[in-house]
Amino acid sequence: MEEERLRLAIGAALMAGRDIMEIYEDPAADFAVERKADNSPLTAADRRAHARIAAALEPAGLPVLSEEGRLADYAARKAWKALWIVDPLDGTKEFIRRNGEFTVNIALAEGGIPTLGVVYAPAARTLYFAEETIGAYKIGDIDHRSAGLPLDDLAGRADRLPLEQADTKGFVVVASRSHLSPETEDYIRRLEQEYGDVHIISCGSSLKICSVAEGAADVYPRFAPTMEWDTAAGHAIARAAGKNVYQTDEKTPLRYNKEDLRNPWFVVK
Repeated sequence: MEEERLRLAIGAALMAGRDIMEIYEDPAADFAVERKADNSPLTAADRRAHARIAAALEPAGLPVLSEEGRLADYAARKAWKALWIVDPLDGTKEFIRRNGEFTVNIALAEGGIPTLGVVYAPAARTLYFAEETIGAYKIGDIDHRSAGLPLDDLAGRADRLPLEQADTKGFVVVASRSHLSPETEDYIRRLEQEYGDVHIISCGSSLKICSVAEGAADVYPRFAPTMEWDTAAGHAIARAAGKNVYQTDEKTPLRYNKEDLRNPWFVVK
């Protein structure tokens, strides 16, 4: 069952990525940017990707908690033993800036734990996917034409995470391109005192969590607001790669489908 759910999620992410790129690559496209209640941007690509993913996941028969969907009350949600947690377009600001650093995030959470995750970066044609019993993987040069392929075929093309890395940069911290808080800067200064040679890389969206999962970065501190759909898919990939997403005590993993869908500050390591 889990492998079929993973295949379904991969197909949904790849097809949503195609929809996003049709808008992104159209020079005449109007992104139709709106502002949500929290002043974050919402585009036509967010809405189209949400519709695609919701339809694609329907055969699994599980509820969907999506940034762009109608949010069920906690009185109903707390009875959900398993659910999809979806961000149809993570990194909308990066999408609007046209820097390519945006992703489609799809996770399956069971009992508050993300057990399956898919992160697809359509502009980079890079796919991360994981399930806790089979591990975490990365595929480059992939697009919607691979949607529907058997999981064995996809795994045969993939590299298992973490990847072998050449240790040439010392201790590597990945940080948000759009949200670098003073608390994050303080944390990085403490790392500099501990490790001396600290190299900082920046990128957008859930690619930061994936950077730690694949071994390209040692730690990702996030001392700024996020929501469950921002982290669930990357968290599943990190867990399957032997990493985790912890609260700032660096011992307690994040939980999902909480009454308050905001995440506490966290560290990926």
